[in-house]
Amino acid sequence: MKPLLLTLFTKPDRAWHDIRHTEEQHHLHYLGHLLLFALIPAISLYIGSTLVGWSLAGDETVKLGSASALQLSVLLYAYTLLGVALMGGFLRYLTSRLEARPSLNECIAFMAYTAMPYFVAGLAALYPMRWLAVVVLGAASAYATYLLFIGLPTFLRQRQSESYFYFGATWGVGMLLLVTFLVSAILVWNFYLMPDYQRLTP
Repeated sequence: MKPLLLTLFTKPDRAWHDIRHTEEQHHLHYLGHLLLFALIPAISLYIGSTLVGWSLAGDETVKLGSASALQLSVLLYAYTLLGVALMGGFLRYLTSRLEARPSLNECIAFMAYTAMPYFVAGLAALYPMRWLAVVVLGAASAYATYLLFIGLPTFLRQRQSESYFYFGATWGVGMLLLVTFLVSAILVWNFYLMPDYQRLTP
């Protein structure tokens, strides 16, 4: 499967055909990749927040305690899996009237592979910097949008012109869900998990 995941970033048109064929033959084949790749942002966040830290003002460096960072990483991992599942459920509902209606499992698989750029972008959390996070998240969003745009016709067995509505609806709900999860994660983090900030000065 490694060449297939690599092809998703080099030849996405071909990759989507291979992914559809694989998922039709082997149900839940995507699950291992989803559970594994969703760990990238969580582990990177833990390492970056405990070992590297970030600077908000002057020479002061802020890090998180190990327990606090672990809570945040687990929260991010859970939100990632929940987000993919919810988007898969929405796509299933959206395509409920199509003749070739994909199953819920197939919809979740499609959204999992569409989200791969976000998983890879999670490596940026190893070096927590505001500008780096904005640039990498923007690039991941752009490529995930591209994967969605070219992948939906293959997934839904439609011509490109017939999938514009499904693309627009899925993209809009996806962006809304992303923002909602980011805001809710911040609220949960600050009001329920009680972060342990460690401020260091040279």
